[in-house]
This record gives sequence, structure tokens and C-alpha cells, in this order.
Amino acid sequence: MKNRASAAVAAALLVSLAAPVSLATAAPAPASSDTLDLTLLATTDLHGRVANWDYFSNAPYSDRAGDSVGLASVASVVDDVRAEVGPEQLLVVDNGDAIQGTPLSYYYAVQEPVHETGEVHPMAAAYDAIGYDAQVVGNHEFNYGLDLLDAYEDDLGFPLLGANVLDAETGEPALEPYTLVRRHVPGHKPVTVGILGLTTPGSAIWDKGNVEGRLEFQDMTEAAATWVPRVRAAGADVVVVLSHAGTGASSYDESVAPPENPSDVIARTVPGIDVMVVGHTHLDRPSQVVTNEVTGEPVLLTQPYRWGSTVSRVDLSLEKVRGQWDVAAAEASAIRTKDYPESQEILDLVAEQHETTVDYVNQVVAQSTEELSAVTSRYEDTPIIDFIQKVQTDTVDAALEGTEYADLPVLSIAAPFSRTAVFPAGDVSVRDIAGLYVYDNTLHAVTMTGAQVKDYLEYSNKYFATVPAGGTFDPARDTGAGNTPDYNLDILAGVEYEVDLSQPVGSRIENLVLADGTPLADDAQVVVAVNNYRRSGGGGFPHIASAPLVYDEQKEIRQLLIDWAQERGVIDAADFWDESWWLTVDGVRVP
Repeated sequence: MKNRASAAVAAALLVSLAAPVSLATAAPAPASSDTLDLTLLATTDLHGRVANWDYFSNAPYSDRAGDSVGLASVASVVDDVRAEVGPEQLLVVDNGDAIQGTPLSYYYAVQEPVHETGEVHPMAAAYDAIGYDAQVVGNHEFNYGLDLLDAYEDDLGFPLLGANVLDAETGEPALEPYTLVRRHVPGHKPVTVGILGLTTPGSAIWDKGNVEGRLEFQDMTEAAATWVPRVRAAGADVVVVLSHAGTGASSYDESVAPPENPSDVIARTVPGIDVMVVGHTHLDRPSQVVTNEVTGEPVLLTQPYRWGSTVSRVDLSLEKVRGQWDVAAAEASAIRTKDYPESQEILDLVAEQHETTVDYVNQVVAQSTEELSAVTSRYEDTPIIDFIQKVQTDTVDAALEGTEYADLPVLSIAAPFSRTAVFPAGDVSVRDIAGLYVYDNTLHAVTMTGAQVKDYLEYSNKYFATVPAGGTFDPARDTGAGNTPDYNLDILAGVEYEVDLSQPVGSRIENLVLADGTPLADDAQVVVAVNNYRRSGGGGFPHIASAPLVYDEQKEIRQLLIDWAQERGVIDAADFWDESWWLTVDGVRVP
């Protein structure tokens, strides 16, 4: 990744780091000429969505709430508000996770990567046409490597920020830490808005293979404490922090990386911030106010809903205090993009890339002998999940031939990512397989002991609620306990086991044996195939992040599934389905 310390940042480092402007300064009632209104529009977590299109269903996107998605609808919102308030009183920002998440973004990262072809990234083209002022780098921006990220950054017509993303060699920011946007409304003194970008440090874990030795990720709160005063000292009247992080707990052990979601901590402890845009956690939280402990002043947090389903609107009322602009009031609301048409300009801009992606995902790669559905995969063993297990096991097993691990049993971990995934009887396309494996994970393998495998399964099966002896298991009621998402129910193949739901979490795994019926001894050594996200600590599962790595060829699991199906031409459950795990209640198997 290029070291992109901006001229503005270099200049800022030379100024005195005076205390940030006090937000508590009292002022007399301002005259009308001493007031100014600004509007900030913000999006987050677009994840590769330009059109309101579901590539997996080959149809317009739809959900129960009737929301729409994509930058084409966002564009209409921006055009409407820009016409309302005027271009000099509007700023538009994005909070990261832009270039991963759909077959469109996948295709131009892997199949025809823009850093090799020189083609403009479709997301960059859409953002530019809308007229964004700044964007922060999200954790998923690192998924495809730094060459692609560099190309995407070059395609943008505005700064890509990341104050806490550091060059591992120099310790300096690898991206522009902040940008200053100057607005001059006729009849008013110009106002300068400083926009600082921060991103979750979890990328050091989740994309270790892409960033290790090249980038480091500073604690977000520490970075904010360093850079907010510098942004103020560089002349910012208003400070907006783009925080690609949520509020609350981390999904990983914080001993291996700084906190994942400290947005509220930053607002509470770092003085000088007026507005924070929050993201990463895919929540719909248009307005939250946190009181800064240093100044006693409110800090407004706004989190737009993921995929462009909403645009956060922040209306700022400014007044002059001793000749300088100061934020007197800030209010946030959500604009739902379903109430706006898609911009034909944006659709036309990416039409060719969209059609290329549609053609790609509709390629038939194999014939399925029967329909295979994932709808019940979260509570019973299903062939479609065993398809993933088979491919992962075969890939690792073949790679370890001739090594010291060749004689160890190979287990495999997979999770039910989608309840709607299905292989129809007959033609199976790329989009059918991509709809089953919706993440761009690569395949790893580690060694673990039998005791560690059991611990791992115990942790995974906290997904289920406790069902008392004699009770009846209800999938609608008893799955996802404690708000555990489906993707955090890890299923193991290569072993057989039962999960007794009448027992407390941590004491549920019974009759754990290898596939040949041999009990899995605590000190037994096994190889475990697992995706890179889980292996790097995502989800906080025990032992896996520290387990010795024995396989990592950077092969994407989704592509391995496609290749396996395409090479054989037939998907037959008889070739891979092995019912090997069961739910029980007090020893009685759930029917």
C-alpha cells in the first residue's frame, strides 16, 4: 500500500497542538448574519452494492421491510437534498466497507481485477458520480489485498482516509488521516469541516495474510486523541469522525488486537468531536448522543443502515463565537432510500459491469441430482453443508500428502451462512454456489488436540437455548440464543457428536468420536480445515487462532466449491453427505 501522508497532514504536524476549541464557550444570542446551517449526508457498509439487485436470486433486491439497497438509490437522495440546501451547504461522506460483498465487487477483484485491467472500479465510479467528499477505509477493503485497494483509492476522486492505518516500516499513516473541506456560502464567512477517518483494528486479525508486515492498526481511541487536536489546529471549525466501528464488545480476544467497536468510547473520552458516523456492525441507529467527559458537551453519533438502505442526514446549526464558527446544535435522522427512485445516471454508469456480473453468476457449472436446501442447516445435518465440508477436507488432505501431517485425521469446519441457499435439481449455477458461501474467505488448516476440538464445539453450541428434560426443541425459539448469528454456529465434519440441549453451555457435547467410530482422545492430534476469518480469531472461538497453521495457499473457498462442481459436472449428495451430528434433549435425539 502506498504511503499517502497528505500535504495537509504534513502541514498540520508543524503547527502547535493547542487544546481543542472548547464546545462549552458561552456566547451572546447571535444575529441572523452570524448563523449558518450545514447538512451532512452519510452512508456506510455498502458492500459492493450499486443497483438494487440481488445477484444470488437474479432479481431486484427485496426484504421484509421493503427496503432498497445500492448507490443508485442513494444518489437520488443526495440529489434531492443537494437541491434543497444547496451544494455549498452539503457534505457527503461514506463510512467504509465498499468493495466487498456482492458478485459485482468480487468479479472486479478476482475474475477481472481492476488493478490488472486498469478498468475503473464500479463502486469508485458510482461514488464519484454522486459527489462524495470523503470515505474511510473499512475492514473489508483489505480482503482482496493491497494492490486492489491501491487501485480503488486511485480511482476515487476524493480522499480515502485511515488515520490509524500505519505503514509497518515507517509507523506513519499509510492513508490520509483526515481532509479539510471548505464551504463558502454567499454572505457568510467560509467554514472548514475537518473529516477524520478511523477504522477497526480487527483487520490485523481478519486479513493477516494481506497486511502482516506491511500495515499496522493503531488503537482507534489513541489515534483519535492524537489526530482530533491536529484537525482542529489545522483550521477545522467542525470536526466529523468517520468511525468504521460500532459500539460495544469485540468479536475477538482484545489481547490480540485493540478494541473492535470503541466508537462510543471515542466520543466520550476524546474532546473536540462534533459528529461521529458509526458503522461496521450493520445496525440502523440514526441518532445517539454521548456526553464527552472532558467538555461536558454532547457528541452526536449516527449509524446509517447497511447496504444503502438508509442515508443518515445530520443538520448542523452553526453560530459565530469570537469570530469563529461553532456548532450550536446537531440533529440526525434516517432517510430510507426505498422512498426514492434509482438514479438512471448511476445505473448507466455501471451497466456494462453489472451485465458482465449477471452473465458470470448465471453460468451453469454442474447438474444436481436432487434439490439441496440450507433452510434447516442451523439445527440438523444437511447435505448442502456437507458439500462444503467435502471440498475443504479433500483440498487440505491432498495438500498435506507427503508431509508430516499426512496421516492425521482431517476435520472440517463450516457454518450455515444462509437460510435461503439452495441447489435446485438440475442446473446449478455460480450464483447458486455463491449464495451458499456468501463470504470471500480463504481456506486454512491448523492442528488441534481432541480436547481443543471438544472445547471448540462446546463454544459453538452456545447458539442453542437450553431445552429442559422432557421438553420439545423449537427451531424458531431455540436457535440463535443470546443473539448468536447463524454464521457463529460452527459444524464439524470428520467426527460424530451429539449436542444435549438439556445440559448447560459448556457441557453439551457427548459421544464425540472420529468418523471411524474411534473415541477422540483428549491428546489426539488432528488437522482442522477452517476459513481464514475464523482461524484469525473472528467470533472469539477458543484455540483456533493460536493453533499451528499447516495449510494456507490463499485459495478462496467459494471458488474451490465452484471448481469442484465444474470438474465433476454432477453434484450428488451420495458423494459427500454423511450425517454425523445430532441435537438431543436429555439423551433423546430431536426428530
